[in-house]
Amino acid sequence: MSRVLLHSPVFSPDSVSTAFIMTDLALELGKLGHEVSVLTTTPHYNVDPSALARQPMTKRALGLWYESRLEGIPLWHVKVPMKGNRVRARAFDFVRFHCMSVLLGLWSIGPQDIVISTSPPHTMGVVSWLLGARWGAPSVYKVAEVYPDVAIRQGVIRGSILIGLAKAVERSVYARSAMIVPIAEQFRALISERGVPDNKLRTIPDCVDLELYRPMPRRNAFAAEHGLLDDFVVLYGGNVGFVQDWESVLVAASHVTDLPVQFVIVGDGGRREWLEREVSSRGFANVRLLGYQPKERMPEINAACDLAMVPLTVAGSKDGFPSKVYSNLACARPVLVSATPGSEMAALVAKGPCGRTTPPEDGLAFGAAVRTAFADRAKLEEEGRRGRELMEREYSKEAVARRYDTLIRELTRS
Repeated sequence: MSRVLLHSPVFSPDSVSTAFIMTDLALELGKLGHEVSVLTTTPHYNVDPSALARQPMTKRALGLWYESRLEGIPLWHVKVPMKGNRVRARAFDFVRFHCMSVLLGLWSIGPQDIVISTSPPHTMGVVSWLLGARWGAPSVYKVAEVYPDVAIRQGVIRGSILIGLAKAVERSVYARSAMIVPIAEQFRALISERGVPDNKLRTIPDCVDLELYRPMPRRNAFAAEHGLLDDFVVLYGGNVGFVQDWESVLVAASHVTDLPVQFVIVGDGGRREWLEREVSSRGFANVRLLGYQPKERMPEINAACDLAMVPLTVAGSKDGFPSKVYSNLACARPVLVSATPGSEMAALVAKGPCGRTTPPEDGLAFGAAVRTAFADRAKLEEEGRRGRELMEREYSKEAVARRYDTLIRELTRS
């Protein structure tokens, strides 16, 4: 078996979707016999005291980095401040993370047989290649979001010089990585168009923990606690960020006021304060914002809705693939997703069929889809059941880890 270093911008005990996915991958690769190590950051998205208690971190080098262990897996955590609304300051956080990652690779982390990194940002691939070169090991770059495209569309990267530099970094990552692993076929097609040969591309989707995310009763403690037992509930649970199309949610809410529909948003993130102000100033009585909830309660939260929504901007739809689609379907809840026609998300929903899709940034269409779902609510339970069956067939964490195991064996000849 191989010594595998996972290089991820977030990981347990942080509580955000990418952290959950990479943590599941690490644990499953360990079960398959690989010697896994992790290079990541300190929790800076959602700090869960219970998760920190289960996985305490030990300070090293005056707090420049910390160390922890998770079920025998050693982790190095580079100190990173809380994310909050610090959009541009995040660039400096990642520069520090990258520099410390290289130094830890030189000084503290033993030789590895393969390095697997995940985007965003695409500079993760540069550092992982440098670490792999340190040990003569291949580096694998997992494309969870297409960078720099998403940053350019959001206006985070502006100007011809910065955009040109970002695209040069992208080309370098694709050229130097031993394998590029897009999580969706639409990403593979886009990367292929940029000159990456087919033999360097391997599509492996993200996974979902089917033991944690499972069907539960619609009428449960969370629903009772927040008064969600009687209305038709359209729910979002996750990061309240910039790739989500919150304006369309508000437009939709304004067009279904004649129905007993509640839009419930559970989570925190960079757009949370803006969204709270908009809901308050515009007097939305059918939009409710609830704070961050621990991962362990998400199956109950997902179950407390009739329809799970994943509203996305054009950039979010084209350049990302939110894993919450998987976790909602795993909980047997039908989804309403903003997805461009022909996209991977649209194909996934149609494959079930397990929900409905609308064009990104089209609030009227989003509202019409909610109205249609309400009218067809007797059919939603069956849609949710089909979604769960689809997740069981193709997206379990065990199945995805086996695909990575095959890739690792090919690249390391182990």
